[in-house]
Amino acid sequence: EEQKQKYLPKLATAEFIGAWGLTEPNTGSDAGNMKTIAVKEGNDWVLNGTKSWITHGKTGDVAVVVCRTGEPRTSGNSTAFIVERGTAGFSGGKKENKLGMRASETAEMIFDNCRLSDAQRLGEVGDGFRQALKILDGGRISIAALSIGIAKGAYEAALQYSKERHQFDQPISNFQGISFKLADMATEIMAADLLVWQSCDLKERGEKVTKQGAMAKYYASEVAVKTANDAVQIFGGYGYTKDFPVEKFYRDAKLCTIGEGTSEIQKLVIAREVLND
Repeated sequence: EEQKQKYLPKLATAEFIGAWGLTEPNTGSDAGNMKTIAVKEGNDWVLNGTKSWITHGKTGDVAVVVCRTGEPRTSGNSTAFIVERGTAGFSGGKKENKLGMRASETAEMIFDNCRLSDAQRLGEVGDGFRQALKILDGGRISIAALSIGIAKGAYEAALQYSKERHQFDQPISNFQGISFKLADMATEIMAADLLVWQSCDLKERGEKVTKQGAMAKYYASEVAVKTANDAVQIFGGYGYTKDFPVEKFYRDAKLCTIGEGTSEIQKLVIAREVLND
């Protein structure tokens, strides 16, 4: 409760910018084999290791970091800690030069004998991975919603352009090759949107969203990539320039199939859930 009172109001008002550290350079999808460790020394914990691909990893004011506190690949082997920027032994590392989402900082977080009091532990010892899975359930819905926004932006730009661009004395929207692309875009976006809304409804009611969140994230992100790709195609050569917005949608969309778990990981989650139903 003290941690909530200390951090949540500032995070809610953006006085603090937060970060969440799970991924590592060599343990992306294989989070259970993380190398960043936290060792108990008296009433303190000493953190060592590197987290990568962290949003606000360099400039975030406060981060929740999941560290290994047990043996690799064992149950209950990780614990979460709250680390504030400026803490001795905690620094931001390399900032990634990304294809898209360039306004969102993605960087390393480096821990070199970073000492924290036990009061900075978040939850119980060994509870870190369970917390991470719960966070990912919600995070996947967020990425799915982001995907919908990108897809709608690309679709709306392509729709408008197809009505304005003339070839052979008529709008290119009159051609079946273009109109069928638009029909597919509209249908797939609506289907993805409904998956997202279903996940949001379950989440709001406090029900389990693991399967539906993974479905929404998987489908919506793939729809965003396909829609952005088709939008560039409809724009033709102009779509390949920075004079029109679709090139940015094209670059940004791809991250949605990677962040918060790749499309392949979403399929693993979905398969596990349906087989266990």
